[in-house]
Amino acid sequence: MAGVGIIGAIIIGLLAGWIAQQLVSGGSGGLVTNLVVGLIGALIGPVVLGALGIWQGSGFLPSLVVSTIGAIVLLFIVRALRRA
Repeated sequence: MAGVGIIGAIIIGLLAGWIAQQLVSGGSGGLVTNLVVGLIGALIGPVVLGALGIWQGSGFLPSLVVSTIGAIVLLFIVRALRRA
């Protein structure tokens, strides 16, 4: 999350986690869960998009999109592990 600062990263993490929860789990999860999912998603997102050769950009909106994609991937992984 280049160029957004620590407060921006926290806001992006919260938003990304919330968006991912809405899309994948139908809205279950609290504030702390959303933050954790979003921040871990911010770590996973660049790896996934980088492996696909997709440009990620910098700033608030590109960081939000990348973090949300990472958070969605994380939720799918957690869901798959819970089923196993």
